[in-house]
Amino acid sequence: MNAIVSTVNDALYSYVLIILLVAGGLYFTFRCRFAQFRMLPEQLRVVRERPSDGKGVSSFHALMVSTASRVGTGNIIGVSTALCMGGFGSVFWMWVIALLGGATAFVESTLSQIYKRRGAEGCYGGPAYYIEAALKWRPLALAFSVLLILTYGVGFNMLCSYNLQSTFSTYSFYDTATTPWIIGLVLAVLVGYCLFGGGKRILRITGVLVPIMGVAYILVALLIVLCNLGTLPSVLARIFREAFDLRAIFGGFGGSCVMYGIKRGLFSNEAGVGSAPNASASAEISHPVKQGLVQTLSVFIDTILVCSATAFMCMCSGVEPTEALSGAPFVQEALRATLGGFGPVFITVAMILFAFTTLLGNLYYVTQSFNHLLGRVPGRRFCTIYYLLASGVILLGAGLNADLLWGIADVTMGLMALINMPVIFLLGKYAYRALADYKRQKAEGRDPVFRAADIGITESLDYWN
Repeated sequence: MNAIVSTVNDALYSYVLIILLVAGGLYFTFRCRFAQFRMLPEQLRVVRERPSDGKGVSSFHALMVSTASRVGTGNIIGVSTALCMGGFGSVFWMWVIALLGGATAFVESTLSQIYKRRGAEGCYGGPAYYIEAALKWRPLALAFSVLLILTYGVGFNMLCSYNLQSTFSTYSFYDTATTPWIIGLVLAVLVGYCLFGGGKRILRITGVLVPIMGVAYILVALLIVLCNLGTLPSVLARIFREAFDLRAIFGGFGGSCVMYGIKRGLFSNEAGVGSAPNASASAEISHPVKQGLVQTLSVFIDTILVCSATAFMCMCSGVEPTEALSGAPFVQEALRATLGGFGPVFITVAMILFAFTTLLGNLYYVTQSFNHLLGRVPGRRFCTIYYLLASGVILLGAGLNADLLWGIADVTMGLMALINMPVIFLLGKYAYRALADYKRQKAEGRDPVFRAADIGITESLDYWN
């Protein structure tokens, strides 16, 4: 199984996805006229808006759900793995994917807003819905929904559970035979409690935990960098030197900094994968572009802030990354070198919060996919079975093999991107027209309000007519 997954991964990430994501990001960046950079002040403004009726899901809550999924154990374990396996240069390629991915996230999230639908408990949508509504290709939409369930409900959640329990391996009480299962069981019970409270409980919990954990994590990373400020110039020089070491890159591309940077960057920020649009569609706003801008901000928060925080506190610590330290041990040793015994404890607490919110964000996406597959909101009996299975998957993941879990998650995520990226290439024209319509109304001094007919959509939509 490991060999098959590894072969597929090498093909996807050595050639196909690198070309698709980088070329796509560049194309969307130019077509949107660098909106991810030029409109940063507008991103910060619209994220504070609330629904006009005081009800529904705000832009901020939609941002927190997508950020809860993006900002997770991958920001710690994934970055550590990239540094240990790909070297310091992988950080540069993470940045490249994030900066280009901001435009990709804008397009896919704007499209999810344009083609969203009304429901009894609010709006919903995502790639499956814009594939079906705009391209009239239901089999492809169903395939995407199935892949999303496999990726986020199974692959990522099992991996997340494993990553969390692995941070306890440095403590004396850790027993390889029992501790992973105990931690997995506790995590499964807590997640199950939130799931049985429904989507609104998930929104409330992530809305509180995500900002707290993000700020605390970045502050500790800044403290570590300041404590080791003298190493910063050499760290920056090494990042750029290794990022462009062509002999090392082309001599073994499958294990190079480029591949690890792109793979772990994509795993972390998810731009182009088609996951965040499921959260974007839930926001009650006056114009789809607002949520496109908000999701662009989410990519920057994830990679430019949180992933960079992990990278710099590890690289500035003086602890050299090795294959043996890959994963949680490298981060814990890096923090121990600067903060002593407090370091591993802090990472454990951070991992608990990161893992918990990631699991909830992932399962929110899975719920939206089940809605699409069934054509309706599932009944109570279906949800009970699904919640029990989802909790069981989390328990199972805690005790499995890390390499296999990473591999499976990377394959299914890559297949999602292979569907979503060509689709948003085809439908991107509506996102560009919506952006032009938004800027025109802003120039006229108005709060932009969207009508589908204004950008050339003549068919009946569920929301914006």
